[in-house]
Amino acid sequence: MTLRRLSAGLVAAALFTPGVAACTASGTPGSSASPTVTASGAATATASGSASPAAGDAKQALLASTEAIRSGNFRFTMSGAGSTAEGQVHEPSQSARMRVSIGDASSDLSMTLDVIHFRPDSWVKVDLGGKAAGSIPGTQGLNLGKYQHLDQTRIKGNRNLGFDFDKLDPAGSEVLTQGITEVRQTGDGAYAGTIDVSKAAEAGSLDANVITALGPQAKSVPFTAKLDPQGRLSELVLQIPAAGQAKAQDVRITYTDYGNATAAQKPPANQVVEAPPELYNLFN
Repeated sequence: MTLRRLSAGLVAAALFTPGVAACTASGTPGSSASPTVTASGAATATASGSASPAAGDAKQALLASTEAIRSGNFRFTMSGAGSTAEGQVHEPSQSARMRVSIGDASSDLSMTLDVIHFRPDSWVKVDLGGKAAGSIPGTQGLNLGKYQHLDQTRIKGNRNLGFDFDKLDPAGSEVLTQGITEVRQTGDGAYAGTIDVSKAAEAGSLDANVITALGPQAKSVPFTAKLDPQGRLSELVLQIPAAGQAKAQDVRITYTDYGNATAAQKPPANQVVEAPPELYNLFN
């Protein structure tokens, strides 16, 4: 197995395409009268035959729920497909940090990444593990136990290693909510419906290859969402159907600490080395 194959098989397919959510998408059991909004925002009839005046507010509430993300001051998590990511974004200091784990010690291959961005610099600490890690040529040059300083010209546009301070949400929830095709309120601050993810390749929580594999199913992916008491998005769960060789999975995204995140910390100078060519080969 080569580094190039590792990149295609482990990173591109799993990194930022999280799934295995702790929560599943479900509406209110036995409820058929929940107000529903179509893509046009029109209210459908309730079970009693009358339109709910609040139905048209459901989609708008979810669209508005992502506005606080634009301020760039929050913590987040993503999980799924055997991978997890958690971190913080702090636009006031032009910094961000993300920790990503793919697989575990029982896997043939596993990877953990600790990525720090402090504009204009970025660093990554890599830990490759698993049963087959030692047999992959080039991994010795990656498991350095130190932060590797990244050449910005070589990671520009790289979603795995780079960070765009003009697009502050690693999960892309604003893009996803704009694709809502149907939504109903299922409780206080709780919603369920479907999203057209076919135009959401820019969302960091979905991989373009997964969207392509879904085919027509991409037009109506079920989701649930929760808002905090201030109307800000706190959780979004996408129920991704099985497609191709990929099993059905849940992609779970959470947001916390709006306005209370802290600046990322640059790694100590004695813990930094320049990234070797093998690192760029892995992610490009």
